Amino acid sequence: MIRFEKLQGIGNDFIVVDLLAPDPGCDLSQGPALAKKLCDRKFGIGGDGLIFLTSGEKEPFAMRMFNPDGSESEMCGNGLRCLAQVMRSHGHSSASSVSIETGAGVLQADFLSDGQVRIDMGPARTSRKEIGMAAPSDETFIEQPVGGGFLGTAVSMGNPHLVIFVPSVGAIDLPGLGRQFEHHELFPNRTNVHFIEVIDRNTLKQRTWERGAGATLACGTGACASAVAGFLTGRSERTVEMRLPGGNLRVEYLENCHVLMTGPATLVYEGVTA
Repeated sequence: MIRFEKLQGIGNDFIVVDLLAPDPGCDLSQGPALAKKLCDRKFGIGGDGLIFLTSGEKEPFAMRMFNPDGSESEMCGNGLRCLAQVMRSHGHSSASSVSIETGAGVLQADFLSDGQVRIDMGPARTSRKEIGMAAPSDETFIEQPVGGGFLGTAVSMGNPHLVIFVPSVGAIDLPGLGRQFEHHELFPNRTNVHFIEVIDRNTLKQRTWERGAGATLACGTGACASAVAGFLTGRSERTVEMRLPGGNLRVEYLENCHVLMTGPATLVYEGVTA
């Protein structure tokens, strides 16, 4: 039997399995198959991803995440906050700050007095090579045509994001355009897609189509990438409130290019599954 916890961060929900606990019931090699099975909302537990807490090569703690289609994601900001809460509740660390190894590098999670978790997401990356886009590798991709009359800005937060500013996110055909841009030829390994409406210079509204997961209520790395894109295109300040369907995040784009993301992570329930 596999012991798990279901957590959500502003509506982005995850199945978290602690491989550091005694007899977790599975191992990393089962990740792709288990993600397909357990994330199914009709025949499984249901979730936007399956996350394993395990040990890293450089740090005592590491995050491995698999999307509902079985593919592995480099990072997930909302998922990392959920993982950090599991680490603390399981007694793996009582420190106010912990370092967690991810596919996007070693990131720091800070537990705040109001119960929220702040993640130093590391630096935003803007060159096509760092994002994983088609050549030329040394150029940025800011406000460039992506088809259908849309302009896009590409940012990597350890995983690729395409940010498209629109007059109204409610008017967007998210499934149709999301699938289209996820598989855009500019992104050989696919990309996460975000449509952003500017409320004011300190507030952005976001709808997301996640690579390998589809439409989700929230995307932490996407909120960070969108905040960076807002600043780079002159639409917003360095600190913004990101309004997503599942809730709000505070995102700060520092002058050293690091991005801080603050938000909640809440336990939904825990259980065992075959």
